[in-house]
Amino acid sequence: MKQISALCAMALALVLTMAPAAHAANRDPNVSPAQRVTLGKEEQGNGVIPRRQAGMNEMDFATTCYPTSVTRSEDGTEIRKVYDLSAAEDPAGIARSDFDQEGFHYTLVDLLRQESPEYEERLHTETVSLPSKSKDMASVLSLLPTQREFTTEDGLSGTLTLQLDTVQVEVAGYGSSTKEVSATRSYPNLASQDTANIPKTIQDGGRTMSLQDIRWQTDNTDGLDGYSVGDRYTAVATYTGSATSSYVKGYTVIADYSGTVSRIALNKTRYVAIFEGTPIQPVELLPDIDIQAPVGFNWACLLVPLGVIAAAGAGVGTALFLKHRKENEEEPE
Repeated sequence: MKQISALCAMALALVLTMAPAAHAANRDPNVSPAQRVTLGKEEQGNGVIPRRQAGMNEMDFATTCYPTSVTRSEDGTEIRKVYDLSAAEDPAGIARSDFDQEGFHYTLVDLLRQESPEYEERLHTETVSLPSKSKDMASVLSLLPTQREFTTEDGLSGTLTLQLDTVQVEVAGYGSSTKEVSATRSYPNLASQDTANIPKTIQDGGRTMSLQDIRWQTDNTDGLDGYSVGDRYTAVATYTGSATSSYVKGYTVIADYSGTVSRIALNKTRYVAIFEGTPIQPVELLPDIDIQAPVGFNWACLLVPLGVIAAAGAGVGTALFLKHRKENEEEPE
């Protein structure tokens, strides 16, 4: 009987312990039962969940490969990424994940493998610019050789020819210089050498010039007691000022060279990743209605312990009944 009573007490304690947990498990309406079951140790701590949330797969964690060129169709429904990989590069590093760009969602639909041609060539135009001290065409052409060797960014090289009709000469910039200028003015027939009669400034060529010096000349002389006395004077005034002028500091020559560039492939394999794009539809937001979902209570978590308690109670009652009956049968004896 003591063991049965202890079993009942343990069952009741189990019910009281599980009730809050059962209530909390149903409190978050955003967590589904399947999520509660599958979110186990395997996915926790191994990086699976962050990778899924970032739209990445296991292939993206290989050595990254970078495309040689990327082309996009005019309507935006297709993007092709070209990879030229050497024998040491692993094609597993080619990005395969979905991505969004310019209003489209792109998904990889095909990855083509092509052997690079042994010989590759194409037409190429290179624009050059260089400084020049003169805009004279003869001087400019002396700076531009008829042919030049060029190598493109992707490794194709060749001899390109100057296109004379593209040669242009532009002013590279202007500078300014200031110098001192002077002018003279004569003021004749003055009765005395009085500087008050001489203008202190003049206008010359649109510039204001200031009086710098005066030289006096005698125009007429009269005899007085055997001495020559001047009675008329001419003032020769010198004025100075500054003049600022601009000049061309230099020129820039621009010209195009065109021709064929080529290369021999060095044991590379070309991969073409084709991504198909679909327009991203704008998300229509529903009205924000703040309605609290009713909180449910998981009664199923209580049925099993209650059943255990009921079974234990029935067992205890049966045992007491049989004991009492046995004691009654023994009393008449």
